[in-house]
Amino acid sequence: MPDVAANPGCHWLIVGGWLSVVAALLHIACIFGGPDWYRFFGAGEGMARAAARGDLRPTLITLAIGAVLLVWAAYAFSGAGSLPRLPLLRTGLIIITAIYLLRALLFVPLHFWRPQHSDSFAIWSSLIVLVYGAVYAVGTFKAWRHLAP
Repeated sequence: MPDVAANPGCHWLIVGGWLSVVAALLHIACIFGGPDWYRFFGAGEGMARAAARGDLRPTLITLAIGAVLLVWAAYAFSGAGSLPRLPLLRTGLIIITAIYLLRALLFVPLHFWRPQHSDSFAIWSSLIVLVYGAVYAVGTFKAWRHLAP
């Protein structure tokens, strides 16, 4: 395992990993919170109604998103040197960073294209994932030399 203290991006990647863990836990909490939680966290009325009917689709989708976020956290922790090196570490961190940043930045053109979908949740969630993406980007950039195989 690499020397964590020598990795200048480790603190950023650890924060990014924990941010992804929190996001995963919030997604999983929606399953237990039910339709009102799906609504509050912006999953949409269709997902909330499906959850109220006992449909498995919202649970499976939410579990899949939570699992992806936990894998992303593992990549951040691996990049920080807190977990063993994962395959394609550099590539994985770049892709994760890009997805977070694209999710945040796509809000702007979508707002102009479909302003009816620009509610406070869309704005806040875009700002939140912008922070996530920025943390991953800074951590990946600073740790780049330490991420080499």
